[in-house]
Amino acid sequence: MLAIHPALLWRGSRICYTAFSIANPIFDSSHFLMIRLTFHGAAHTVTGSKYLLEADGASVLIDCGLFQGLKKLRELNWAGTPFKAGELDAILLTHAHLDHCGYLPRVVKEGYNHRVFCTPATAKLAEINMLDSAKIQEQDAEYANKKGFSKHKPALPLYDGRDVLDTIKLFRECEREDWYNVAGPIWARFHDAGHLLGSNMIEVEVRQHEKVTRILFSGDVGRYDGPLYHDPTPPPECDYLVCESTYGNRDHPETDLQKSLGEVINRGIERGGVILMASFAVGRAQQLIYLLQLLKCDNVIPDLPIYLDSPMACNATDIYREHSIDHDLSEGELCGDRPVLGGPAVHLCRSPDESKALNNIDHSAIIIASSGMMTGGRIIHHLKRRLSDPRTTLIMGGYQAVGTRGRRLEEGAETLRMHGQDIAVNAALEKVPGLSGHADRSGLLRWLKDLPTPKQTFMTHGEPDSAEALAHTLRTDRGWEVTVPKLGDSVELG
Repeated sequence: MLAIHPALLWRGSRICYTAFSIANPIFDSSHFLMIRLTFHGAAHTVTGSKYLLEADGASVLIDCGLFQGLKKLRELNWAGTPFKAGELDAILLTHAHLDHCGYLPRVVKEGYNHRVFCTPATAKLAEINMLDSAKIQEQDAEYANKKGFSKHKPALPLYDGRDVLDTIKLFRECEREDWYNVAGPIWARFHDAGHLLGSNMIEVEVRQHEKVTRILFSGDVGRYDGPLYHDPTPPPECDYLVCESTYGNRDHPETDLQKSLGEVINRGIERGGVILMASFAVGRAQQLIYLLQLLKCDNVIPDLPIYLDSPMACNATDIYREHSIDHDLSEGELCGDRPVLGGPAVHLCRSPDESKALNNIDHSAIIIASSGMMTGGRIIHHLKRRLSDPRTTLIMGGYQAVGTRGRRLEEGAETLRMHGQDIAVNAALEKVPGLSGHADRSGLLRWLKDLPTPKQTFMTHGEPDSAEALAHTLRTDRGWEVTVPKLGDSVELG
């Protein structure tokens, strides 16, 4: 007669079980450590990172990101949290971008009240990112109620500013390279991922008795020789690897980033109009200011004014200045009165009035505004004002997800819809691929080069073609066991 041990029944999208004979005297459940990993985000997509790790009764969530991009992905944010928030014992954050931390206030709203482990810079940057996200959601809900187009009566935000403040209280700041016991047998430590100020890969150990199971979550792996950030730390040996694959099927063009950016800026000056730079407020904007300052010091571009038009980017810039010890400034020394992220020609525009005043500029100037994929933020107002002007230069740098305005521009859209209007695309579009904060295919393979073969690798945080391409390379060239999980897939590790 067969019976199923109750401890082997798992929650999740798949039910896995093992049958044992009741009469079997060898089986001892007290020494059976169950480890399960479930992919609640960043599976067959680049957004919504959420990995649930369960071991010996402890539940830890690695990253808690918003889904972004296509409507069908954004709607997943409202589809219901796929786990019970109040039953989580800990949350670990790799870094502060919204697709990795932006769902956290919703989980807190639903009852999570334990610690959120992250590095100090991540805690500060996540706070401003989440507060901005809450503000946008509250404004969207207010607008929907005013116009009456929501099917919900009334329309409500996913979370609000009070939920963010409740979330911030839970942050536990961690130093890199130190081990922390986060829940039950689960320990974790952080290593610099080189992607963003405070960004990390997270090494997890599940410890019980003499057995240790090691799992590495890559987070977003940064670029080698990327401006402002250190190279990613080599991955530590692990039994299981959860690896991002944003650029898993392509390489960044081989180019001198500073030279390319300088050429693009000078072409924009020749056109005689404003140079718009669509930028992520946290990370990319600070890189751009640093590079532009270098180009000015080297007399590659004239000392034209730079306007950083984003309250969140301004606040993030303050945090970058505070954590200057974490910067890699090996690209060059800045001259004279130009500090790394400031100077008399750098203007931080926080208020709406300061932003609106930029509409009156009719000479060569650089306006850096978020968001980087042009899904919202002040860049939309500048595009609406200037995209139809052939004198305007629009510089795009970094990954543009499917369904975003940035992707549509990349694919040659002749018009762009903003605030209910179709705006003609007459501006010159420039791409500076070297600005991406993600390692490309070659960079990821370089990062993995000396890693001993894991038992299993899970390819995540990439669109299907990208994830499958990198998985195929690792299978064929290195003989690795690689899986590309789908959303909701659940696996038993051991």
